[in-house]
Amino acid sequence: MRILLVHSDYIEYEAKKKLDFAEKIPEEKRKDRMEECLVVFVSVEKRDEGKMEKIVERTCEEIKKTADLVNTKNIMVYPYVHLSSTPSSPKFAERTVNAIYERLKSEFNVKKSPFGYYKAFKLSCKGHPLSELSREITAEGEEVSEALKKEEKVKSSWYILTEKGELIPVKEYDFSEYENLKKFTDYEIEKRRVAEREPPHVELMQRLELVDYEPGSDPGNLRYYPKGRLIKSLLEEWVTDNVIDYGAMEIEAPIMYDFEHPSLKSYLHRFPARQYVIQTPNKRVFLRFAACFGQFLMLHDATISYRNLPLRLYELTRYSFRVEQRGELSGLRRLRAFTMPDCHAFVADIENAKEEMMVRFDLAKKIQEGVGLDIPEDLELAMRVTEDFWNKNRNFLVEMVKRWGKPALVEMWSERIFYFVFKYEWNYVDNLDKASALTTDQIDIENGKRYDIKYTDKEGNERHPVILHLSPSGAIERIMYALLEKAYRDSKKGIKPSLPLWLSPTQIRFIPISEEHMKFLENIRIEGVRYDIDDRNETLGKRIRSAEREWIPYIVVVGDKEVKSKVLSVRIRNGENREMTLEDLVTEIKEKTKGKPFKKLPLPIKLTKRPIFRG
Repeated sequence: MRILLVHSDYIEYEAKKKLDFAEKIPEEKRKDRMEECLVVFVSVEKRDEGKMEKIVERTCEEIKKTADLVNTKNIMVYPYVHLSSTPSSPKFAERTVNAIYERLKSEFNVKKSPFGYYKAFKLSCKGHPLSELSREITAEGEEVSEALKKEEKVKSSWYILTEKGELIPVKEYDFSEYENLKKFTDYEIEKRRVAEREPPHVELMQRLELVDYEPGSDPGNLRYYPKGRLIKSLLEEWVTDNVIDYGAMEIEAPIMYDFEHPSLKSYLHRFPARQYVIQTPNKRVFLRFAACFGQFLMLHDATISYRNLPLRLYELTRYSFRVEQRGELSGLRRLRAFTMPDCHAFVADIENAKEEMMVRFDLAKKIQEGVGLDIPEDLELAMRVTEDFWNKNRNFLVEMVKRWGKPALVEMWSERIFYFVFKYEWNYVDNLDKASALTTDQIDIENGKRYDIKYTDKEGNERHPVILHLSPSGAIERIMYALLEKAYRDSKKGIKPSLPLWLSPTQIRFIPISEEHMKFLENIRIEGVRYDIDDRNETLGKRIRSAEREWIPYIVVVGDKEVKSKVLSVRIRNGENREMTLEDLVTEIKEKTKGKPFKKLPLPIKLTKRPIFRG
């Protein structure tokens, strides 16, 4: 549904020519006029069919909000097919327009121009800031950007770029040595975004009591149990610490922004995302889907010298929001509310941008390898580039592929439809052969000017910077998704699934054989390692199996022998069994997790004290 709302001194019309599907009206109804009114031009679209109730509801909500803002009770509903290039059937459009008219009648003085006629009309627009507004209404309730619409229509050329610099059309490339790259390429070209079945990580995140769906919220918003929250917070800290070490300045900005702000509104339509749009008491706003807005507005007000470049800003946006399509939502892979580490670098020109991007490329590699992913084995590199940028910067892209270490997929556009001329992504291909972008960086040549961000060069001239958009890890939730999918893949190869040691909620599980051994464990004190005690009244075998199902890295059974000798029999997740003192065990874990963030156990140490979050 598309509507154009015009606050008018008056509108008058006359039905001139009747079409085959026109509604029947008496001669005296062919003309009408309305004073001091909100004129709502309405175009019902093909995609609205089958969704009339929701479309009517949301359209009427938007009309009511605007009528309140312009302080009028008079509304003229005017069928106007010309707002859309994909109109619905006339029958469905007529029923929808009539439903809008009937729903508004209870609160407003409403008129409706005839449906199915060529009409002559005159109107006088009042000319204030809110007197001309356009809206796009969908059944999902999101605002769809122009960039997203263009992305769905634009035709791309697809290639594989090798480490030798060969650019080979996808149809001619031999994928025999790169099976995962073939899966990724097929997924990207076919754009099979809808999940036909639940990905394996969903069962794992639920069974391990990490994350779960939240039925009391909008789809794509999750609940995090204590262990899941621990893992998420450790990942957030790891990414943030590394980005700050790189030289970025951490800031915090609002999560909602004025939809009518000129720079923001323009940028919305250059970004391929669906937005949550809400009405506050003061204005219509959207929830941010990236950290760009706050950082750009902040630098618009800043005084910047060439000596400050590259200028690096960072925010961990908890949360960002995108109205992803419902069929695409699946576990941690694709969400409507997510945590995005977002680091922008403001540089002088394209050459500086390429240099800075390579520094950030290495930063991302350090972060992802520290998380527990093997680079490049676990991920696939994609490059999105305009034909013009490719022709001028081919060597730069080839150098990036060499640094990556294996061939990359290239999507090349003949024209630029976004604000960037080049972006790369590191993608994880999961067990359903679906791909999800983790790390990504972009060279943005528009937003320095759009937001009027300026720096003073050596000659004292004011210039707009080129901007790089880096998420060094991708959404934190997607890292968790990738780690769980990788663990599931390991299990299918006969390898015990596990999380990296530094992310394991419990690193040591002590299992006392009897109450006497429990007293021994209650007296131990360990710092810098997460441990717990299975004091449940269950058999020893059942408690060991329970620890295995929880992927506990180190399992220690404590009996008379261990209490007397102070030497522990340690069952290690990789299959080893070793004799170790407690001090040696703690030292080993600390050595293996050296340099990584640490947080305390988020649950009671004794298992009998814990609730069961998911039965």
